[in-house]
Amino acid sequence: MKKQLYFYYPLAVLVLLHHLMMPGCTAMKRLSLGTDQSALLALKAHITSEQHEFLSKNWSSRAAASSVCDWIGVQCSSRHQRVTALNISNMGLTGTIPPDLGNLSFLVSLDLRNNYFHGNLPEELSHLRRLRFVRLTSNSFIGEIPMWFDHFPELQFLFLDSNGFSGFIPPPISNLSKLETLNLRDNFLGGNIPEKMGNLSVLRELYLSGDDLVGQIPLSLCKFSHLQVLDLSNNRLSGHIPKEIGNLEKLKELYLITNNLTGVIPREIGNLYDLELLVLGSNNLTGKCIASPLLMVYLQSCDKQYLV
Repeated sequence: MKKQLYFYYPLAVLVLLHHLMMPGCTAMKRLSLGTDQSALLALKAHITSEQHEFLSKNWSSRAAASSVCDWIGVQCSSRHQRVTALNISNMGLTGTIPPDLGNLSFLVSLDLRNNYFHGNLPEELSHLRRLRFVRLTSNSFIGEIPMWFDHFPELQFLFLDSNGFSGFIPPPISNLSKLETLNLRDNFLGGNIPEKMGNLSVLRELYLSGDDLVGQIPLSLCKFSHLQVLDLSNNRLSGHIPKEIGNLEKLKELYLITNNLTGVIPREIGNLYDLELLVLGSNNLTGKCIASPLLMVYLQSCDKQYLV
C-alpha cells in the first residue's frame, strides 16, 4: 500500500508546483502588458493636437475597458496578450515619437501614416525586432534615415515616403533580406543609390522618386528577379539606361521621367514581356522603344497625356 502511495507523490508534487506557478505566470503577463500600456500612454502624452481627444477618453488606465488590447488602434496576440499592431493612421495627430515606444517588444505592425508627427525617430525603436510592416507615410519626420533599420530581420514592408528625411539612403537597408516593398519617395534624400541595394533579393516594389538622387542607375538594380515596380523618377540621375534592365523579367512598371539620362533607349527593354507602363519623358534620350503590343498600346494612350 505504501508503495502505491509513493507512486503518486511525484504527481502530487507536479500538481502543487503547477498551482504555485500559475499566479506567477499571470503576474508576469500583467507586468508585460503593463509595459505596453506605459509605452502607449507615453505616446499619447507626446501628442499635442486637439484631435486626440478620443485617445484621451479611450487610451486610459482608468478607462472602462480594463485591457490595453481593447484600446482604439491596438491589436494584441491571443497567445501572449501583448501588443502586436498599432494603427493610428489618418487621425490628424500632431506630436513626436517617445523612446518608450521601443518597449512594445512584440510589435509586428506600426502604421502612423497621414498624421503630423514630426522630429527624429528615436533610436529605441531599433529594439522592435519583430517588425514586419512599418508605414510612416505623409508625416513631417526629419533627420537622416537611421542606420539601425537593418535591426529588423523580419521587415517586409517599409514606407517612409512623403516626409522630411534628408541625407543619404543608408546602405544597411540592403541587409533587409525579407524586404518586399521599399518606399522612400518625396523626401530630401541625396547622393547615389547604394550599389548594395541589389542584395534585396525578394524586393517587388522600389520607389525612390521625388528626391535629389544623383549618379548613374546602379547595375545591381537590374538583378531583382521579383521586381514589379521600379520608380526612379524626378531625381537628377545621369548616364545611360543600363541594357541589363532587360533582365527584370517580372517588371510591370518603369518610371524614369524627369532625370538627366542620356543615350539610346536600350532595345533590351523589349525583353520585358510583362511591362505595362514605361515612363521616360523629360530626359535626353534618343531612339525608339521596341516593346510588346500591350505596352505599345499603353504608351500611345500615355503619349496623349505627355507622360512619355
